[in-house]
Amino acid sequence: METDRRRIRDKVEAGERLSEADALALYRARDILAVGEMAALANRRRNGDRVYFIVNRHVNPTNICVNRCRFCAFSKGKDDPLAYTMTMDEILRRAEEAREQRATELHIVGGLHPDLPFDFYLTMLRSLRERFPSLHVQAFTAVEIDYFREITGLPLTEVIAQLKDAGLGSLPGGGAEIFAPEIRNEICPEKISGDRWLEVMEAVHAAGLRSNATMLYGHVETLESRVDHMRRLRELQDRTGGFQSFIPLAFHPKNTEIAKGYTTGLEDLLALAVARLYLDNFRHIKSFWIMVGPKLAQISLHFGVDDIDGTVVEEKITHAAGAQAGQEMSVAELVTMIRQAGKIPVERDTLYNVVREWPAEGAPA
Repeated sequence: METDRRRIRDKVEAGERLSEADALALYRARDILAVGEMAALANRRRNGDRVYFIVNRHVNPTNICVNRCRFCAFSKGKDDPLAYTMTMDEILRRAEEAREQRATELHIVGGLHPDLPFDFYLTMLRSLRERFPSLHVQAFTAVEIDYFREITGLPLTEVIAQLKDAGLGSLPGGGAEIFAPEIRNEICPEKISGDRWLEVMEAVHAAGLRSNATMLYGHVETLESRVDHMRRLRELQDRTGGFQSFIPLAFHPKNTEIAKGYTTGLEDLLALAVARLYLDNFRHIKSFWIMVGPKLAQISLHFGVDDIDGTVVEEKITHAAGAQAGQEMSVAELVTMIRQAGKIPVERDTLYNVVREWPAEGAPA
């Protein structure tokens, strides 16, 4: 293992691409600090000491979903007493609150509702663009996009074109979970395949829209399936360049059908560090503070991470599964977290344009 680590370190220092075998060796390494040091070096070459965050607002229009993913605590059937669907006015009211809070992004994802027509989502986008033109709408996972294709009978490219024309600005990275069929069939057998997720994202990128990418870890997957997942993302990024950030998502077990505990801090840091080292064509690696907690998110800034997401305000999906972090952080809290880690806080918009930059702690304002 020591020989592997030295060999991989040499490749990292030389800027060479790591292999799947290298990534697997890193996942199996016991010296988390050595892996973190390599990831920090790789990140510093790309982003210096900058750490990005965004003033955003999450909106989950409905938790009613035709799928029953075993890892998901958010989705409900229509007759479930906890089921809900927001009205258009409720969605617009949240957008108004976001504008008042100086947000630049609305992040919108929800269940695959069996009764809402495609026009509901187009109307939502048009209404948001008309009333809140300064808000970038990042909405709909690849799973939702493919569901729109299914309920309309339209070609995938036409669905994407209509959404873009109505005001869709970019896509989040959810729904990827783990691509390996044997794992996916166990945790989300009704969801589109990993192949289909990648096909949808390739079409999204071809339409000129950017997206993020995710990986759900800490459930029944193997280390090999994690590496395979990242390999396929890296290959697509080589073709399209359309992914902005990669976000490893720690599985939360409460109220799910998967009997597992929470991920450990070491597991979370390793997932982030290996991602930074292997995904050499992704500019940004994000530690979603709601998933890993603010304290570990802060530590992860020394393990290859350069983005900690944003203010969020209202998050339902992870909290339904037992998230232990809060649902909102202020700009001041995010800036303090970043500066105390010795990094430079940068407020960004969705497309990573700089909105505001703070000096590092101790530097003249």
